[in-house]
Amino acid sequence: MDKQPQKISVVEKVGYSLGDLAANLVFQTLVTYLTYFYTDIYGLKAEDASVITLTVGLIAGFSFNPLIGALADRTSSRWGKFRPWILFTAVPLGIAALLAFSTPHFSYQGKMIYAAVTYSLLLLLYASNNLPYAALSGVITGDMGERNSISSYRFVAVMFAQFFVQVFMLPIILYVGHGDKAQGIETVMTWLAVIGSIMLLITFFTTKERIIPKPEQKSSLKEDLKDLFQNRPWIIMLTVTAFIFITLAMKGGSYVYYFNNYVDERALKSFISPITAFFNSAGMNFFGEDPKSAGFGLFNAGGIVMMIVGITFSKKLADRFGKRDTFIASLFISTLFVLAFIFYPPKAVGIMFLSQVLHGFFYGISTPLLWAMIADVADYSEWKNNRRATAIIFSAMMVGLKVGLSIGSSLVALIIGKYGYISVHGNEQVIQPETVAAGAKMLVSIFPSIPFFIACGLLLFYKINKKMEVQIEKDLAERRK
Repeated sequence: MDKQPQKISVVEKVGYSLGDLAANLVFQTLVTYLTYFYTDIYGLKAEDASVITLTVGLIAGFSFNPLIGALADRTSSRWGKFRPWILFTAVPLGIAALLAFSTPHFSYQGKMIYAAVTYSLLLLLYASNNLPYAALSGVITGDMGERNSISSYRFVAVMFAQFFVQVFMLPIILYVGHGDKAQGIETVMTWLAVIGSIMLLITFFTTKERIIPKPEQKSSLKEDLKDLFQNRPWIIMLTVTAFIFITLAMKGGSYVYYFNNYVDERALKSFISPITAFFNSAGMNFFGEDPKSAGFGLFNAGGIVMMIVGITFSKKLADRFGKRDTFIASLFISTLFVLAFIFYPPKAVGIMFLSQVLHGFFYGISTPLLWAMIADVADYSEWKNNRRATAIIFSAMMVGLKVGLSIGSSLVALIIGKYGYISVHGNEQVIQPETVAAGAKMLVSIFPSIPFFIACGLLLFYKINKKMEVQIEKDLAERRK
């Protein structure tokens, strides 16, 4: 290993975090709007949308990510292993995102094919960009305290992307499209593609790879895979990642149905009217006259703001108690506030918003720790096997992410369809069956709570606690001298 300083400047931390801000303009759009886009804008049946998101997502997860991980670990250039991938995928990723959310006028069968092809292309480019980006966090520094700091910067950026997508995107889509959701989403995605590509280029130019494996540490793909499947912390984190993203996709993709079909419109309008009046007086009148889209955005806003607050506590708590114990406690408490939604009647808007902000705070504490723990798993593998394979470890985690996202998104479409949801084409007005409200309620409470609780249980068997973190960091620092 080289002997470069392991402390990271604020400029580099901010530059690195912009890469996740850019990626999450895509990712949060997939989590929040993909199912809604397919059923209510593009006009696919809920069952067909479920098949596309599940099939394409699983194929992408089990093929694209291991392939990209193996290639990235074996990349050698004057820019390092992972930074070139960020550079060369920055613009294509933006183009793929725009194509995936476009609405060409094809036959129904043509729409199915177009959706499957463009979603596949988007997931391939997302893996090619975000997997090396994630692995980069494991080689920027070997200092675990600095890693916690980088993760905090990174996930504040994630929260900003999530804030825009979940709070402002739907009202802006309606505003710029003058009520035409198809035109609106294409306009918004065009701007996001441009902005995201610029941010990824900034990440490339402001970061540096400092942990460089020695030539004698090179290994075959077979050895890397053998190390993986003998790495118990990796197996646990892979499974935890899948369960977490099942919940995130299910919960995030269900809120739009929850507000459109369950929450009482009159009670919602009464609750949010002072807030929308404030925005309108400030000249930000894109919330328009639709209380459901405005309420949906403001509901998400409360949760995201409190996530950002929670993130600020993450590093201190992790430094004191260790990442694992902090993660378990914060994830468990946050899940209780998700489960609570099963008890709220349609008019209990205030308590809905309160539960959302409390969930956001406690979940925010855990948010930076997931990827920091995965970087620790890469250190654990090097510590145990004397070989470092950062990207393939992160690629395996991305398999968990894609599997979770695919299962969660497909479950939203499948479950809402089972409750009788009628897909909408364009700006059609459809009266949904009363059963849809019950389905939407279950999708934001009982169903997403289960994977989170399972993840908490699995983390009890993750053995890299605070004591082991310190030992691994100390031993690796000695080897790298």
